[in-house]
Amino acid sequence: MHLLAIAVALSVLGSLGGVIVASSFLLLGDEIHTKLVPPLISYAVGTLIGVALLALVPESLAELSARPAMLTLAGGILAFFLLEKAVLWRHCHDEEGCEVHTSAAPLVIIGDAFHTFVDGAVIAAAVVTSIPLGLTTTLAVATHEIPQEVGDVAILLRAGYSRWRAFTLNVLSGAGGILGAAAMVLASKLVPQALPYVLAFAAGNFLYVAMADLIPDLHRGNPRSAGLPQLLLIGAGIATIAAL
Repeated sequence: MHLLAIAVALSVLGSLGGVIVASSFLLLGDEIHTKLVPPLISYAVGTLIGVALLALVPESLAELSARPAMLTLAGGILAFFLLEKAVLWRHCHDEEGCEVHTSAAPLVIIGDAFHTFVDGAVIAAAVVTSIPLGLTTTLAVATHEIPQEVGDVAILLRAGYSRWRAFTLNVLSGAGGILGAAAMVLASKLVPQALPYVLAFAAGNFLYVAMADLIPDLHRGNPRSAGLPQLLLIGAGIATIAAL
């Protein structure tokens, strides 16, 4: 019960925290949130890479040999590639990048619910392994949730939803994280030997999000002028995880 409460609390912090912060960004106006989101994406890349390679993979390798751990990580990357192709898993960080979803706003909510379910399960798997790992995983989830939620709320607004309705629907979709956390804690008790595989699979998830979804956003506009600040923020994200 103790681990379940911690896993659920951290899942709520990672998922709903992203919704609340993203909504506050949008309330500040387009000019301000346009300036705030790109640096946050760079920092999120660093935290995701840091958690994947400095925390999740080492914990997995503590229980598994290198070959099954790396095969599971590769499976995680391929699985999330397929999920994104099926529009079940999606990451959008601005209105322009996700215009295709404007006419299908319900998919935003469905995708978010599935997204937060997986995030909740990943956080819970980390918590069951160790509380510090749960905290670093929550930080990585929260940092990449914020820019995604900015894009999602903006899409719903463009589809004709009121600000309050868009915010409420995104908060409700965040409940998927609670279900994911509870399911993972239960599964870890029933099949504890699967936990290191879950951690390796989650590392593949984080690496895919960082490499396939976030880094391409950093190359938009004039990447040369922003290259050094982006690199420093990515480094800061990795350093944050290394220091925890």
